Amino acid sequence: MTGDEESQALVLNRLRRAHGQLAGVISMIENGRDCKAVVTQLAAVSKALDRAGFKIVASGLRECLSGDGADAQEPLTEAELEKLFLALA
Repeated sequence: MTGDEESQALVLNRLRRAHGQLAGVISMIENGRDCKAVVTQLAAVSKALDRAGFKIVASGLRECLSGDGADAQEPLTEAELEKLFLALA
């Protein structure tokens, strides 16, 4: 992922939070916690991952459209951008 440092920091923070939450979910299951608590925490992990994905797509959209990224790839087509967004749905 390229982009400005602030966007990268936000994405990394969200992913680290999700990582910690997932470790918590694993521990809850291992310790036999009740279903409601496990599902609630699992939903939080999912939301954190979704937010990270949306931030990656949003911050990289300009690069994807112009092809001006660090790897100098061809610009993405409208269909490819739509596929990226739908992958997060």
